[in-house]
Amino acid sequence: MLEVGGYFDLDGLGQKIGKLEQEIAQPGFWNDQENAQTVSRQYENSKSDLNSWQFLKTEVDDLSQLIEAIDGDLELVHEIEEKLGAIEKEFNQLEFQVMFAGPYDKEGAVLSIHAGTGGVDAQDWSEILLRMYTRFCQIHDFDVKIIERTMGNEAGIKNVVLEISGRHAYGWLKSENGVHRLVRISPFDSEKMRHTSFALVEVLPDLETNNEIEIKDDDLRIDVMRAGGHGGQSVNTTDSAVRMTHLPTGIVVKCQNERSQMQNRKTALKVLKGKLLKYYSKQEDDKIKEIKGEYQQAEWGSQARSYVMQPYQLVKDHRTEYETAEITKVLDGDLDGFVEEYLRSKAKK
Repeated sequence: MLEVGGYFDLDGLGQKIGKLEQEIAQPGFWNDQENAQTVSRQYENSKSDLNSWQFLKTEVDDLSQLIEAIDGDLELVHEIEEKLGAIEKEFNQLEFQVMFAGPYDKEGAVLSIHAGTGGVDAQDWSEILLRMYTRFCQIHDFDVKIIERTMGNEAGIKNVVLEISGRHAYGWLKSENGVHRLVRISPFDSEKMRHTSFALVEVLPDLETNNEIEIKDDDLRIDVMRAGGHGGQSVNTTDSAVRMTHLPTGIVVKCQNERSQMQNRKTALKVLKGKLLKYYSKQEDDKIKEIKGEYQQAEWGSQARSYVMQPYQLVKDHRTEYETAEITKVLDGDLDGFVEEYLRSKAKK
């Protein structure tokens, strides 16, 4: 019998499924469509996880019986080898899912890109990153919606905020947090000199239905204005854009993607929850580091990943030392190697 423990508690998962079934069976459950869809999605995902692990346990039990009955039967030996290969493949896939063990890893994500040092090159670099993450999401069947975008004056984007929906979206993308550095011959330099550009990527969990972060009405200042920039036919004709300020922390969130002010408020509040979670988590981490005497001020130059186009080609993650020379594939959304190495490094700690 295969024993599965550690991060993945099958008994606990079964209890979770039972509670979700009870919630779904409640009268009026579908009156709140958004909550009902979230709970139903959690139920389906949990059932899928449980079925996958139970199937693997059944396969291992069958393998054990075949081994006991082998008694020199060459046909059984061949069947055992095939079953063992299939079990190993299935286990490797499930083992990777187990690495999504963080409290919000199964949630959606809110990803922001901010152009940093480097002028127009940094703004162009931010747009390249936007394309890279959009392609990555397409590969993994995640839905992407632009919440907020500010275009550069000459080229590229100054900043953009994406809402990314899909199973384990935050777990997949949390490795992208940090400063991303690009070295290349600038297409905006008539002398064809090499330039270094920076962009900050921030990834937050989608906390739309999370009640851990409580925001009091008195702590919010909400300003409405006409949406600007690229948008739909009436993007500039109504006061639909929302700027939300959390007064105790000074954190500001803006959303103008939707034509409805109500929807923009809702989206802004969701992003604000994610930012507050990160803010309070960092405060707690800093307190611990100060007690240990290990406190260091975070600096813009401490990049998470470097992308070098000239004079050679290399993408290197400075946290895990994982690297590849296939920069074109990476910029086309092939980030799986970086994500897996990051998750494995975190699992070891």
